[in-house]
Amino acid sequence: MRQILSLLLVLTLWGCNDSSVNKDDLHYLNGYWEISEVEFPDGSIKEYGLNTSIDFIHLKEQRGYRKKMKPKFDGTYNTSKDVERFTITQSNERFTLYYESGFSEWEEKLLQLDSVSFSVTNQEGVVYKYKRFEPIKIPQ
Repeated sequence: MRQILSLLLVLTLWGCNDSSVNKDDLHYLNGYWEISEVEFPDGSIKEYGLNTSIDFIHLKEQRGYRKKMKPKFDGTYNTSKDVERFTITQSNERFTLYYESGFSEWEEKLLQLDSVSFSVTNQEGVVYKYKRFEPIKIPQ
């Protein structure tokens, strides 16, 4: 019985470590991203289809910025002059993005990251899921 309880405890603790982000993967944040889904603390989900704006993220040596971009059909982008600067820190095997803009400061915990998707959660428990942006290609 003790062995079963010990095994269950180990599995539970292992399952609670939901950080699947490795420091070597942080470079994947660089590039163009579009929001795919938002999950609210009450369990409700808002899915996004076509996005009129996307995020451009640039990261170098734990510092970076995020800008809103509007893709155009010719493959170029319109961009705002607003920039959200951030730093990434690691604590307890978790990565946190600390944002600073002229208007406010906030943080997001990085939950998952790979070459085609990432997700973060904010201080209110809202989870934002992103996918790599693929431009629409119109045949000429």
